[in-house]
Parts: sequence; structure tokens; C-alpha cells
Amino acid sequence: SVLSRAVRSIRLKMFAGLPELGISNGEDLKETLTNCTEPLKAIDQFQMENGILLPTLQSALPFLDLHGTPRLEFHQSVFDELREKLMERVATIAEGKDEDRYIKLEELLEKSFPLVKMPSIQPIVMQVLKHLQKVPEKKLKQVMADKELYKVCAVEVKRQIWQDNQALFGDEVSPLLKQYIVEKEAALFSSDLSVLHNFFSPSPKTRRQGEVVLKLTQMIGKNVKLYDMVLQFLRTLFLRTRNVHYCTLRAELLMSLHDLDISEICSVDPCHKFSWCLDACIREKFVDAKRARELQGFLDGVKKGQEQVLGDLSMILCDPFACNTLVLSTVRNLQELLSQDALPRDSPDLLLLLRMLSLGQGAWDMIDSQVFKEPRMDLEVVTRFLPAMMSIVVDDYTFTVEQKLPSEEKSMYRRTGWRIKMLYSGFFDTYNDMAFGDIFLHLLTGYLTLLSDEFGSEEFCTAVFDNFLLTSFSSKENVHRHCLRLLNHLHQKVLASYMETLMKTLEPPKQSSESVKELYTLLKEKLEASKKSPLEPEEAPSLDLGLHPVAVPSTPKTPL
Repeated sequence: SVLSRAVRSIRLKMFAGLPELGISNGEDLKETLTNCTEPLKAIDQFQMENGILLPTLQSALPFLDLHGTPRLEFHQSVFDELREKLMERVATIAEGKDEDRYIKLEELLEKSFPLVKMPSIQPIVMQVLKHLQKVPEKKLKQVMADKELYKVCAVEVKRQIWQDNQALFGDEVSPLLKQYIVEKEAALFSSDLSVLHNFFSPSPKTRRQGEVVLKLTQMIGKNVKLYDMVLQFLRTLFLRTRNVHYCTLRAELLMSLHDLDISEICSVDPCHKFSWCLDACIREKFVDAKRARELQGFLDGVKKGQEQVLGDLSMILCDPFACNTLVLSTVRNLQELLSQDALPRDSPDLLLLLRMLSLGQGAWDMIDSQVFKEPRMDLEVVTRFLPAMMSIVVDDYTFTVEQKLPSEEKSMYRRTGWRIKMLYSGFFDTYNDMAFGDIFLHLLTGYLTLLSDEFGSEEFCTAVFDNFLLTSFSSKENVHRHCLRLLNHLHQKVLASYMETLMKTLEPPKQSSESVKELYTLLKEKLEASKKSPLEPEEAPSLDLGLHPVAVPSTPKTPL
């Protein structure tokens, strides 16, 4: 039958290497039995010639027959034991210090490689390949050409194949890079809206334990050439998509290799010490004065002729976790300046933070243009924008103090609504439309949960939705998703009449993704359920975010 012929073909291939080593196989036995006159004697002779060549064993074998133990079972158990011993011996030789250890392994490879297709021998061959620092080119090509062998060979062998086959390595890495982006986007669109537990909550060390980072780290090992290939893939994808998560992966990969003390790579990456220092800042969510001086030293230390390193530094600074840390540090610096009655232009640390933010935000343009020069800072950021930010901080402190006064002495304006309206008016002019990016909207929706009671006001809803979110949701599906995320979380707080209008506006068109349709359906079900059995109002979350108050001078000595 076709099946029997296929099985026979597979068996022939599996044992095809035995004759090369002077060992008889099934075909030899078949030929012997075909041409002999006494089959039993022929079988005995075949067993004698091809069995275990140990004289004292022959007299012991009949005892196994008396116990009903098949010869196959006995030989298989002996073979398994010898195979394990040999594999252990290979590892011992490779880990030893003998100068000729690799010569021994190459000799063993030559003897065993013809049997690489035999399932019982294959583990030995793969063990030898794994421990060879440099596998002979001919053997590498044979492994690469055979899909089954390539699949089962160790990553140490694959590294030697990949370093000269960028396309093959790209095929292996590409699914991991896609998975990484999917995981980041899933975190940004998480159904959990919280200020204290958001996209930026996991520590750098925790993030580096992710499956993709660990796999890429293992694939690279100590191979500088593979590391450079991955960095080139990340630069290319960043240029093609403008997706800043590739910048995060670039930083995480370097620090993952740092964690494993892979000096072969860390010592040749000019961004290593800068990334190490910045990683510590991200962990603390603050750039202190000491680390600020270190970071500035790295930036100022870029020598003439080495400006290309600015491209990688800008990519590392474009990492959202780095940007978040720089922005948080900027706000804390502004608070300190207020307590000292000082201006932004008087703070070297603040100017450095702005310099790094500017370098990070210019990463795409720099890599695209291949003009490796730090962007010039807009003076109005220091002379107008930051003083305006300080005035907002002063206003917030004033409101906090005012809340402690008797009710008749409080201001009559609605503070939250006024502040939201004022801030949203500036969102339309953000750099690269960042106000409608997933990272900003993820954080914004989280902070809006602190103001859930304000959604009972039509004025507030108009400011949030009509004047901001709904201005772009039809052209930007991500904004549509964030709107639905927010409403799924606090639909009970939204004014009923306004909620009805929102549901009509946010109904997904046919071409919408399944994610948008599922969120809308979920929201619809929640609204229907709340009509049938209204839930008791939830307690509003605390507005205390752990920010430390600073003293503000009662009379400014220098006008802002």
C-alpha cells in the first residue's frame, strides 16, 4: 500500500547513515536472509557481528531469555544509558579547559553527523553542534537546508546560521516584534481605568521579564552582529510606522543584556551607560541632580565624528517611559522653583530635562534625515509656556488653601469645569497630534475617573466630549475606542440625556474594527442593565495622588 511504502521510505532514510560508519542496517539483514540457505544461523551470525561486543555478555544473554525479557528491550535500555553518558561527556569536554577540546568535538561530529536523521542518535549530534564555538560551514548549510533539523537545533547553532542570513533571522524576529506591539497596545486599551495602576506602573525590571524581551535576549546571546541586526530592524520599523513602542523595546533589550552582564555587547554599545543611568531614573520616576549631571555628561561627551550616536540616544529618549519620567521631573522642578521664587530659565536641571525631551521628540526626524544634530530649543518654551504652567500650579495651590476657608469667603467660580475647558482649548495644537495619541488618552481617561461626579454636568461633558474627544473620533479609531473605554467605566455618572446623544454619535460604522464594536455592545448592555436595576452610587475615588505640597510665596518677587 501507499502507507507501507511511505513508512519503508522513512525507515530507509533514518538508517541510511549506518553503512557509512561500517554498521549493518535492515537492508543488509534483508539481503543476508534472501541469499542464505540456513536463516537461523544467518540471524545468529548477524547478532554476533552487530550486537554489543562484550565477550562476557554472550553467556549472560540466555538468562534474559529465561526471564522473558526481549533482546530489543535490553539493547534499547543499554543504548539509552550510553546515549545519556555520551551527552554528558560532550558537555564536560566543552566546558573543560583542554586546548584540543573543540578538535575532539569536531571529530565526534564527523562520526555522528551521518546519523543525524535517526531519532535515537539525533540528540547526540545536536548536543555536539550546540557546544561547538564554530560549526563547520558545510554542516551549517545542511542543517539550514533541512527544515526538520533547523527546527530542532539549539539556539546556539541557529545564531551561527542567522549571523550570515539576515533574511532568515528577520523571519524569526518579525513575529516577536509584532507580538510586542500587540501587547503594548492591549495595555493602553485595557478595560481597567486607574490613575495609580496604569501603563507606566510596571517597573523597568518587571517589563524586561516580558516574553518577547526574554526571547530576543536569548536569540542574540553574546552575538554583536545579531544585536546590531535587531537594532536595525527596530530603526526601520520606527521609521516606517512612527510607533514609539519600538523605542521602548530598543532600551529594554539593551538593559536586559545589561542585567545578564553580557559585556561583549554592552561594552560596544555607546548608549549603554546613558541607558543604564536613565533606567535608574525611570525606576524612581524622577531625574535627581546627580543623575542629571551624569546624563548631561554623556550628551556633552559626544565627540565630533561620532554624532551618529545621537540617533540612538534620541530613540532611547523617545521611549514613552523615558518621556514620562522627564515630564514628571519637569513638573517637580517647577514646583521647587515656585517654592524658591525662581524662574525656569534659572534652573540648569530643568533646561537639561527640556533638552532631553526635545531630543527624544525629534528622534524620527533625525533618523529619517540622517542629520545627527540636536534640535534647537524654542526659547518660548522657557519664557512663556513654563511660566504659564507655573501659574496653573499656583492656582491649584490657591484652590487647596481656599477650600479650608469658610464657605462665604470662597470664590464663586466652578474650578474643575473652568480648568478642564481651559486645558482642552490647548490640546489641538500639540506636537504631532499627541493629544489624540493612545498614551496621552490612556492617561487622560484614567485621570478623568477622579472627576466622575463632574460628568453629571452638561457643561463638563461638552468640554470633554464635544470640544475635544468627538472632534476627531470619526477619523481616528483609537479616539473612538478610548471614548468607549471611558464611558464603559463611568456611564452611570454621565447625564442621562447627554448619554443618549453620545450613544447615537458613537455607534460604530460597518467598517469599524471588532474591538470598537465589542466595546460599544458592552456599553449598550451595561446601560440596559442599569435601567432594569439601578446600582447604588459608587464612592468617588480619592483625589490624593501622593503629590508633596510645596510652600508658595505669598507675594511674587519677580513677575512671571
